Amino acid sequence: MFDLLFVLLIEASVIIIVVWITWSAIVGAPWLPTPKSRVRSMLEFAGVNQNDRVYDLGSGDGRIIVMAAKEFGAQSTGIEVDPLRILWTKLAIRRNKLGNKVNVIRGNFFNINIEDATVVTLYQGHEINKKIRDKLSVELRHGTRVVSYRFILEGWSPVKTSEEKSVYLYIV
Repeated sequence: MFDLLFVLLIEASVIIIVVWITWSAIVGAPWLPTPKSRVRSMLEFAGVNQNDRVYDLGSGDGRIIVMAAKEFGAQSTGIEVDPLRILWTKLAIRRNKLGNKVNVIRGNFFNINIEDATVVTLYQGHEINKKIRDKLSVELRHGTRVVSYRFILEGWSPVKTSEEKSVYLYIV
């Protein structure tokens, strides 16, 4: 009997993990978490500090917005479409006692105004980055920093790059 319960528990766990991993691909882009060492590099590259308002577009599990607040003192907002990732992010915000500095919005980042950002972080693919340039150009104030992991913003010239870490910094 115990063996059967154990097998059922393992099978249920596998199903939950598969659904969690593929959910984003169904409702948006697949979830590819940014390694924490790269998150720190992105935030350092952008010179994030306590005076900043950081937006992470497609914030996944919230690791960027949590680190921006916890280690760099910034106010931060994540925009994420996946309700499971949002739940995970809210748990991280509560666990780190950052409710006064961090929030997450459920929605498509193309439809949410980010004009008060001083820093925007991205880990999107080439096609989304092509589309996001227009939004960033229209909504962001002059001097806003945009830092992208792994993918460039075609047509824009980065002011700073790290090919080794695949981090690109742009200033609007």
